[in-house]
Amino acid sequence: MAKIMIRGGDLDLVEYDFSPFDVGENINTSGFSKNYDLNISKKPIEVKVPARIHLTVLDMNRFSPDRPGGGGLGFAVQIYTTAVVECTDNGIEIDYSRKPIVRHFAEVIKKVTGYTGGFKICIHDHDKKHVGLGSTGSVMLAIGHGMNQALGCPLTSEEIRLLIGNNYVEETTDGRIIPGFETGVGPAAATYGGMAVMGDELSLVCHHSFGHEHSVYIIIPPTEADAAGEEEFNVLMNRARTLDYRDRELKAYLVLMDLIPALLKNDIKKLGDIIWEIDFRGSKRAEVEHNSFEIYHYMSKLREGGLEFVAMSSVGPSIAIITSKNSEDVEKIVSGAGLKIALKTKIDNTGVRIIPE
Repeated sequence: MAKIMIRGGDLDLVEYDFSPFDVGENINTSGFSKNYDLNISKKPIEVKVPARIHLTVLDMNRFSPDRPGGGGLGFAVQIYTTAVVECTDNGIEIDYSRKPIVRHFAEVIKKVTGYTGGFKICIHDHDKKHVGLGSTGSVMLAIGHGMNQALGCPLTSEEIRLLIGNNYVEETTDGRIIPGFETGVGPAAATYGGMAVMGDELSLVCHHSFGHEHSVYIIIPPTEADAAGEEEFNVLMNRARTLDYRDRELKAYLVLMDLIPALLKNDIKKLGDIIWEIDFRGSKRAEVEHNSFEIYHYMSKLREGGLEFVAMSSVGPSIAIITSKNSEDVEKIVSGAGLKIALKTKIDNTGVRIIPE
């Protein structure tokens, strides 16, 4: 791949050489590699992991392909990826379309734990890729917990999510991999359920359950924007960084002083008001505008209809609604805005599940 320039401000110009590498190379053990006493399971392990809605990054300037972080927040929803993992004598057998990322994280777990055998891995995901639901993170979390459980749980949930963050990759067209962008929001929210608030360097500032009586609706508005690959890179690492230079202090203040107290009180209306303010600030503005200003129009119409919480997930175009209104009222408001409901679900406040528990 060609070298890509990142400009965040007049004195901030960084050049990244995105050279693909082979699966199993450039593994970051995060200091967790040691002599573990493994207890190999003779039975397949099934793991169920929720999807996530990624609401915002706090500062894109603290986040790059070779540095996970940037802070942010998001919440888990009851849309699931399931992985079945079985220990074998050797090799890594994968039943899933995105084999390179799965094989690479299997190699990460093997290197960290010292496991010398093989794995048989079968994955069923939610099949909603690059629309803001975090498919890659959910897959890595599911297989991470599956492999860990199959090896007798040598790693903690915290260690697994940190290994994901420090080894996050995307596949290339020739079967190799490149470093991906990772805030840690998805694995944190999906691990523990509810909403996760992240600081820099994958630090988990707060996680809390909320919205137990509310429903979540996912809207996927029409857009021609590319939410993956080089187009996504240009949004995240150029326009978004410039805007975060201006607004990062305000966003951090809103999260610490307003959003976290509202989360602890389960005040969905207040949470929605804060997120609506953040949607016009910093990198989130760049992400919304990437999908066209029409996204703001759609979200405004939904809020004017009385829906308490309306936000675009990640780089979009998915819009997430959290509301106590009944389905008929929501359908009327959504159709009045010229949109259709793609999914109806609820907030997942449980997180990772090992089946049977």
